[in-house]
Order: sequence, then C-alpha cells, then structure tokens
Amino acid sequence: METETVIVENKLTKKDLHKSFWRLQIFGLGLTVNNMSAQAIGFATAISPVLEKIYDGKPQEEKVAAMERHLTYFLSQNTATGMILGITAALEETTNEDEKEAVIATKSGMMGPLAGIGDSVFKITIQAIAGSIGAAYALQGNILGPILMFVIYNGINIFIKYKGVMLGYEKGLDFITSGDQAKAIEKIINIATAVGVIVLGALIGSFVKIQIGTELVVGETKVVIQELLDNVMPNLLPLLFTVFLYKLHDKIPRKHLITMIFTILVLGTALAAVGILV
Repeated sequence: METETVIVENKLTKKDLHKSFWRLQIFGLGLTVNNMSAQAIGFATAISPVLEKIYDGKPQEEKVAAMERHLTYFLSQNTATGMILGITAALEETTNEDEKEAVIATKSGMMGPLAGIGDSVFKITIQAIAGSIGAAYALQGNILGPILMFVIYNGINIFIKYKGVMLGYEKGLDFITSGDQAKAIEKIINIATAVGVIVLGALIGSFVKIQIGTELVVGETKVVIQELLDNVMPNLLPLLFTVFLYKLHDKIPRKHLITMIFTILVLGTALAAVGILV
C-alpha cells in the first residue's frame, strides 16, 4: 500500500511573522516568567498570530492543542528566541497533527544552544561594547553617553531578533536538519566569548579607577603605595576589585544588587574623603 504524500499549503505571510515579532519585542519573555513554565506564556503570546492563521477553519480541539503545546516549559535568551520563533512557525506550518511532537522537540532542543549564543553575544559582547562607547561620552559629562548606549544596544538587539524570526522561518529548517548547527553554534559561542573577554578587560583598564592616596615615610624615604602597585602590575586594584565583585555577585541574591551598588558608592566616597583613595 502506497503512502499518500501530504502537501502542506503555505499559509503564513510576512505580515503574520511581523505580528509575532512585534509581540515578542513588545511583551518579551520576562514579564510572564513563573516557576512552572518559565517563559512559556511569553512565547505562546508571540506565536499566537501564527497559530491563528495556520488553524483558521480547523477544529477547535486542534487550536486548543496548539496553544497547549506552546504553554509547556520554555526558557531561552530573549534576542535568540527570534530564531526559535521563526523555526517553530515553519514547523507548525509544515507538519501534520500526528507530527506535532517534532515541534516541541525541536523548540526544546534549540533553547539551550541559542541561549548560550544569546548570552555570549548580547549579554557579554554587545552590551560591553555599547557600554564602553556610552561610558566614554558619559565620563566627559556628555548626556549623549547613555543615549548612545541605549540606541546601539537595543538597535542591534531588535535588528537581530527581527532577522532571526524571518530567517528562522525561511531557512532555519534546512539549517537544523543539515547537521551543521552544532559546529556553527559552538564556533559562534567561542568567538563571542573571546571578544567579550577582550572587551571587558579593556573596560576594566579604561573605566574602573581605583588609586591609593596614602603615602608611607620610611626614614627619609617617601613611599608612594600607588607607584609600588603600578610597578607590580598597572591597574592591579581595578582588576582585583572587579574579580571580587564578580565572585560576590555569584554568592548574594539578585535582590541585594542595588544595595551593593549604593554600598560601593558610599564606601568609595568615604575613603576618598579621608584621603585613602584619590
């Protein structure tokens, strides 16, 4: 008995994908995070225009099943989710009802790798670059600094998210099924991590300023502590302080981060006032 080949009619248009993109952009994933399904409500909200178009005229139970599929656990990086959204839309359109497990399997398989890319590229590299450009202006008292940081960081994020949705729908399935995605993802993560580390190192040396103002007098010799530290390693104190804050950040709850920032401001001001720091 020959198996009948089912030809799936393309129903989705750019307008439908645009609707999903803007829902992802405006509502995001973080506003609806919960312990049961993480970011699933945000993802389901974004993909709902796609599902409405695909299941237009189909039985109500199939529509309900489609929404329930996307209310299962989902957790990834916001910008990288654009690619996941595009590929998922293509899968929803090109699979039959008895093949829908592939939709969830593919979406779940992409969450981790693309979250790694998103964190490496956007949370480390692009954020650091945009921050350094903005900080260069802000240190001169120029209001353009924070504006530039906001425009550069968000402009790149929005553009990449949009292209992710569109390319994910158009070519993402070929990429996923080619077997090359693992190597490509690993290469992107490694490159982004290396660039991020270089940028962060440059930021520490350029913008973290800690100088000891205390001097010691030994006999007739005046010892400048800051000069001794610079002879050992330039910018040693900024590096040690940054590493200390990084370790501290891992140990304290996120809700105490604002308290930590104000503590640093108060402590730095007090040490500068008594002459320990300059």
